[in-house]
Order: sequence, then structure tokens, then C-alpha cells
Amino acid sequence: MGCMTFYIFNRKGRCQYYHEWQRLKPIKQGAGSQDEDFKLMFGLCWSMRALATAVDPKNPSKQQMGAPMRIGDGCSFNSIKTSNFKLHYLESPSGLKFVLTTDPTVGSMVEQLQYIYASLFVELVAKNPLYTPGDAFLFEPFSAALNKYMRTLGLLS
Repeated sequence: MGCMTFYIFNRKGRCQYYHEWQRLKPIKQGAGSQDEDFKLMFGLCWSMRALATAVDPKNPSKQQMGAPMRIGDGCSFNSIKTSNFKLHYLESPSGLKFVLTTDPTVGSMVEQLQYIYASLFVELVAKNPLYTPGDAFLFEPFSAALNKYMRTLGLLS
């Protein structure tokens, strides 16, 4: 199995949660640091979403590339694939972005990301009185449930 990472970004692009199971290259300090990784990943998702909105054939008044987007504007993308990994993407109604990278051979993970959002995040994070929306969090019950769920999908060894 190749690269396997999971991110949750808030509406402003701040990484609220990050977990890696397998990674192609270790994260270094400075250039290539974890903060840099978060910025690059959010930027990639933002750009892909902007592109999907700009080329949406169902929208006669297409938004210009680079214009700010509101939640629910235009169409979105679910995944992109390279020779090294596949990025799966889900944006929640509140603007949270759930990003999962897997081996490029893995099929669509839309339903699985929806499950992670509705059954794991909402139940174990959003309803937690210690959670402040928009802030980074590290709640062991969520991490444990996420690990268990990923194992049931056969994505972890």
C-alpha cells in the first residue's frame, strides 16, 4: 500500500486534524515541513474545486478562476489521481474539507468520507463539549474510531 494520509481543513484552510498511516516521504523541518504540507494540500484542493466550478457545464454564469467561492457554489470534485496516489475529497455543508490520500488503485471513497464526517466527526468531535469549531483537535476516541474504520475497509495492514 502506498501513501495514506487524512486531513480535515476548516473553511479558512487551517488543518484541524491530520493523521498518517503510510507516507512516501517523511516530513522535514523548513521547506517540506508539516505546515508547508498542509498549505500545499489545502491549495491543491482549493484549486481543484475552483477549476471544477469554473468548468461546470450546468452553470451558464461560470465563476472566474481564482474568484472566492461560497459553500455550495458550483460543482465540486471528488478525487484526483496521480501515478503515486489518489486524493479523495469531501466538503461538508459547514465548509469543512475532508481529504484522504490512498494508493492510486483505490476506488471512489465518497461514501466512506461521508461516513467519516457524519458518523465519526459529528458524533465524536462536533458533539464534544471540548471542541471549538475551527480549532485544531486531537480526540483519542475519534482517532481510534478512524483507525478501526480504515482497518474494516481493508486499507490498513
